[in-house]
Amino acid sequence: MPATPPPLPDEAPDGDHVPVLTLGVVVPPSLDPVSARELDDALPRLLGDLYPGVAWRLSVMVETLDGHAPSELLETARDRLLDEDWDLAVVVSDLALRSGRKPVLTQISPVHKVGLVALPTLRSVGRRESLTTAVARLVGPLAGWDDGDEPEDRARRAREMADDLPDLSDENPIQFTGRVVAGNARVLLGLILANRPWRLAVTLSRALTAAAAAGVVTLATSDLWLLATAYGPVRLILLTVLAVGAVTLTLMIGADLWERPRRRLEREQVTLFNIATTATVVIGVLTFFGALFVLSFLAAVLLVDAGVFAAVVGSSVGLAEYAQLSLLTAALATVGGALGAGLENDDVVRAAAFTRNDV
Repeated sequence: MPATPPPLPDEAPDGDHVPVLTLGVVVPPSLDPVSARELDDALPRLLGDLYPGVAWRLSVMVETLDGHAPSELLETARDRLLDEDWDLAVVVSDLALRSGRKPVLTQISPVHKVGLVALPTLRSVGRRESLTTAVARLVGPLAGWDDGDEPEDRARRAREMADDLPDLSDENPIQFTGRVVAGNARVLLGLILANRPWRLAVTLSRALTAAAAAGVVTLATSDLWLLATAYGPVRLILLTVLAVGAVTLTLMIGADLWERPRRRLEREQVTLFNIATTATVVIGVLTFFGALFVLSFLAAVLLVDAGVFAAVVGSSVGLAEYAQLSLLTAALATVGGALGAGLENDDVVRAAAFTRNDV
């Protein structure tokens, strides 16, 4: 049964208007009584010490979890966060979890604002950290806070998380989305940075690298040289935008990354999540495109002889023409990457977009 904390306002009743955040912790029935009491007694105090400028409301829920994979457990935590209207959530698992071949101690999804702690790994030989400490140190990354943040900055972001936007029935989705962005700007930026979106391309490198190799091979095609110089910068930039958009849509739709609110109370949380997810994927794809462009440019300079290049296109060539050729090559390879990314396992894509491990 979930613990019933005393009702608190969204801001503590003092002159400083300290924001109050609700942290939900889902624990298994097998959790020993000592750890359970420590969570109830020590966790709010530890959170106050680690993150000054914010007050905390703790809700502990005992539940038998069906999931056996980190992604399933994080989904459970996300469901409870939305159902209970928590600001952040952590699920404690009594299973020995692994990510690939590595044991998982903790895993977080900053965009979802949820994390998990694996008790067997925490209690393995050499671990001296208590469950309370492990849960507490997940809170900062989940909230998008850095170690160097001032209490005032942390409080401003916490206030954005704690304050719910009024639901205006006469506004359209675009207007509501605009209000969500304006009212949660710091939270949104913190979520995106905490999610490390530039690592998306690295995680999905298997399919994307194959497309990159195929794209570089096309550098030897003289027809591509003619197209690159004929298209001009504007058309090449437009092609780049279309290529990045194709990969983004493939990942978002193929892996079902877009979340839909189940009730009106969840609209702000879900809209914030969808914006952060889209930004994460776009930044990750742009990072991949930038790497492709650099590799294509280096390959073009090394492999495409300037004299032959000039003879084929019928004019002198310089760095600008090589850049145009590299831009077209990177755009075509990125489109190929969209097809390859669409073949990736959905769980792999979701893990790449949302989660990171801390072992």
